[in-house]
Amino acid sequence: MNLPLIVDKTYNNVDFTISELPKAEYDNCTFTECDLSNSFLSNISFSDCEFIDCNLSNIKIKGASFKNISFSNCKMLGFSLYECNPFLLECSFNHCNLSLASFYKLNLKNTKFHTCNLQAVDFTETNLVNASFEICNLAEATFDNSNLEKADFTSAKNYSIHPERNKLKGAKFSQEGLIGLLSMYNIKVE
Repeated sequence: MNLPLIVDKTYNNVDFTISELPKAEYDNCTFTECDLSNSFLSNISFSDCEFIDCNLSNIKIKGASFKNISFSNCKMLGFSLYECNPFLLECSFNHCNLSLASFYKLNLKNTKFHTCNLQAVDFTETNLVNASFEICNLAEATFDNSNLEKADFTSAKNYSIHPERNKLKGAKFSQEGLIGLLSMYNIKVE
């Protein structure tokens, strides 16, 4: 399916819940203070785009492409990135609320999460090699059969990661955060 190509366009304060974002390939576009909540973005392609102060909660993205995308200060509740096209997937998240998001089985190698709320996020079977969770809240986040090798959790908080069910070689943790690796053993650390 050939979609129209939209290049170098800026969208400011657009409510896409009223008028739908046109199906297209977006290249080097910026979306600022846009409401895309509950929108259908299936099979739309985004490349080298920025989303700033946007609401992307509960969007439908089956088959959508996200190549070199930056999300800043975005509300992304229930963001089901696992439904997107995984080919060349590359995103960064800065000051975003990603509670209840799912990254199930995705390759998120080198992904940067900076000052994000990642409560109850599903990272099951996700490749997070060399990922960074700088100042992130990971309360109730699920890590199961995930590759966390060389991932940086030194400033993350509230995580619970089972060392026997995840790959952790070379991962970085703070001394205070080690309790997140021991919580499943029901031991007391004082």
